[in-house]
Amino acid sequence: MAEKVLMKGNEAIAEAAIQAGCRHYFGYPITPQTEIAAYMAKRMPKIGGTFLQAESEIAAINMVIGAASAGLRVMTSSSSPGISLKCEGLSYMAGCDLPALVVNVQRGGPGLGGIQPSQSDYFQATRGSGHGDFRMIVLAPASVQEMASLTVRAFDLADTYRMTSMILADGTMGQMMEPVELNVGEVAKHEKPWAATGTGMKRPHNIINSLSLVAEELEALNFKRYEKYKTVAENETMYEEFMMEDADICVVAFGIAARVSKNAVIAAREQGIKVGMIRPITLWPFPNAPIAAAASKVKAFLSVELSMGQMIEDVRLASACSRPVYLCNRAGGMIPSSEEVEAKLKEINGGLN
Repeated sequence: MAEKVLMKGNEAIAEAAIQAGCRHYFGYPITPQTEIAAYMAKRMPKIGGTFLQAESEIAAINMVIGAASAGLRVMTSSSSPGISLKCEGLSYMAGCDLPALVVNVQRGGPGLGGIQPSQSDYFQATRGSGHGDFRMIVLAPASVQEMASLTVRAFDLADTYRMTSMILADGTMGQMMEPVELNVGEVAKHEKPWAATGTGMKRPHNIINSLSLVAEELEALNFKRYEKYKTVAENETMYEEFMMEDADICVVAFGIAARVSKNAVIAAREQGIKVGMIRPITLWPFPNAPIAAAASKVKAFLSVELSMGQMIEDVRLASACSRPVYLCNRAGGMIPSSEEVEAKLKEINGGLN
């Protein structure tokens, strides 16, 4: 077993990215993710990599486009308002089918908001991260260990499917310190014959471009891309179930909300309330199948979120609105306590009896 070290979640992401073969980081500082950039600024020069603090978030994402176009493992990171500035670039990357990693360590909003943790960028990450029809693979860690392991996984998924992957963490995950094992093992090799690496006079030019002025061709590209997304959904959906075998109520939560909710589930069980939890690890693709299966057995769902209620819409869709879906939430940088979640579970259970 590899030695564990005590690290912040942000630092774990940065070191895991390096171990996964990332040698190019372009970013701009913003709380609560700045430690990622600071760590990369120290480490990249020592390993022959590139760290560049861009003049803006917009510049940073365009530098990512350039490096990804050359077939390099590249990443950027930011926090909520900064990600909004990168959204044009995210759409261009989707239109060019470019693999890269984008990290969003969320803070409260809208607007400049505050610097406390949030999960209110769920819609942006899973639905509206730029113009046009496209998806990103979105992973939501719930521990510092997952901040590292899902970073490695995100790079592999991006290269496998030629898609942008996003780590969607809340500020708590970024700032939390826990022991983490950083030995990622052998890094997968991905051939990139499409990359713009120079022809050597041996092949036709590779052109990386999102412009398509012939409507029929653009339509065909969109349909082809969505076939790929279907494959991703079929093969790469990740989730965790906890005490779901005989549950009457199913809690759905991710990130720090899942950790809080797990304690509430255990406390409710001790009081005779049959509660379980499904934790989405991929927010896109969302774990529709396990939630649909749960809907055939449970009497109600509870979505626990650090937002005004965004994931709850996916829970309703996945369950086909066949069971009531309740919300337990805090917003603006506040985190629901396990006692608040437990109280909501008692309220729901009382209404079921």
